[in-house]
Amino acid sequence: MKQDSLGFLLADVSRLLRRTFKQRLEGSSLTLAQARALMHVFRNEGVRQVDLAEMLEVQPITLARLVDHLEDAGLVERRPDPVDRRAYQVYLTQASAPHLTAIKQVVAGIHADVLRDLDKQQVAIVFSALHKMRDNLARGD
Repeated sequence: MKQDSLGFLLADVSRLLRRTFKQRLEGSSLTLAQARALMHVFRNEGVRQVDLAEMLEVQPITLARLVDHLEDAGLVERRPDPVDRRAYQVYLTQASAPHLTAIKQVVAGIHADVLRDLDKQQVAIVFSALHKMRDNLARGD
């Protein structure tokens, strides 16, 4: 068996995580993209739309339509950015709470499955290594 390269292995794990998440979210009124957007807004309340688009790796126009759908569903609201009158910030509404709870439950189940058969030390090493890799790439060294 050929040894996997780091990039291919990480891409495969990421793809499988997204696929599993999508499957387990089935039956929800949210799409995978909407669920991802809600979680990013949850983690970055008041995020500017342009920054949210970058986080989700989508074009600003795609993000605008995504936020339109979430806003129509009453899950988020746009507010003018007090610093830049051309920009909007995205905030959660109370109606998003049950959706966020469901998303977190799906994520917890996936984490339990993906980390099964790893002891606490192995899990800590995996997370530490991934954080370090992310930080190294984010710095652009």
